[in-house]
Amino acid sequence: MEDFLAFEVTQTENVFSRGIVQKQLGVLKKDQVRVQVEYSDINYKDALAASKNSGVVSDYPKVIGIDLAGTIIATNAENWAIGQKVLVTGYGLGVSEDGGFSQIQDVPAEWLVELPDDLTTKDAMKFGTAGFTAALAVQALAKETPETNSPILVTGATGGVASTAVALLHQLGYTNITALSSKKEQAGWLIDLGATDIKTPEEILPEKKRPLGKQKFAAVFDTVGGEIFAGLLPLIQYNGCAVLCGNASGITLETTVLPFILRSIKMIGIDSVEVEMAQRKPVWQFLAEHKSVLEQLSYQEVDLTDLDETIEALLNGTHSGRTIVDLGGKK
Repeated sequence: MEDFLAFEVTQTENVFSRGIVQKQLGVLKKDQVRVQVEYSDINYKDALAASKNSGVVSDYPKVIGIDLAGTIIATNAENWAIGQKVLVTGYGLGVSEDGGFSQIQDVPAEWLVELPDDLTTKDAMKFGTAGFTAALAVQALAKETPETNSPILVTGATGGVASTAVALLHQLGYTNITALSSKKEQAGWLIDLGATDIKTPEEILPEKKRPLGKQKFAAVFDTVGGEIFAGLLPLIQYNGCAVLCGNASGITLETTVLPFILRSIKMIGIDSVEVEMAQRKPVWQFLAEHKSVLEQLSYQEVDLTDLDETIEALLNGTHSGRTIVDLGGKK
């Protein structure tokens, strides 16, 4: 049987480890396909999955990586053929089933999305779950806030989801985008993406938090959650909205009902894991149609041996942009 390399985490009561392991192909199960993985990417969720007692991985050992893109090399499922280019994001990949940090991976056929014609596997993973999440959230925001001169605030702006959102909003014609970030050294890059102003949380959030504050933003695109979002909610304009798709600063939300019942604020949650396939395909087509934003986004390319360093950067908050993982498959 063919051997291949993968990045695996394992945990027992007393021992946690992560690293590259050699694995061997097994029997392909019914309704699964075998993918020669060309690229994956690394997300904050992957960094958590690579940490002790994270609660992300359902059982051990586990090959992590919630995204992959590559070519089908074997199939035991109807409607999927050897040679097709495919991608997978979310579902149980890298959580309940072995994931994308692997040179070869068996995947349930129902999780597959056929790669859009205008995207390469590398393009798809430059977007990955981050781009997919950004697209879902941007589409929700645009539906609620169609006026392109509306003041929009994007939090955690140097992260993968938020930076992609800034670029997509700019490409859709939005002209009043404030990027919220503590990394002022990245201001030039954010302006190039389409942000019209860069602010730190200290410059935006009031010193004293009140149930309602000055109305500043028609919409908040939030990737951080926690105290920062709680402080921003009272600043949203009447009939405005908040689109939530991250929790890097915490999962708690201390607020009041007043922004909702006195200003008719809508709070929209974005899940990118269990999105129905009928919605996934159009979102990936949307990303293919706007793939020119990839030319503006910051990304680095690593291989399996570099994953530890990237994981630590994500966990320490020193990571910017996107990181894709070259698994060595045919391009």
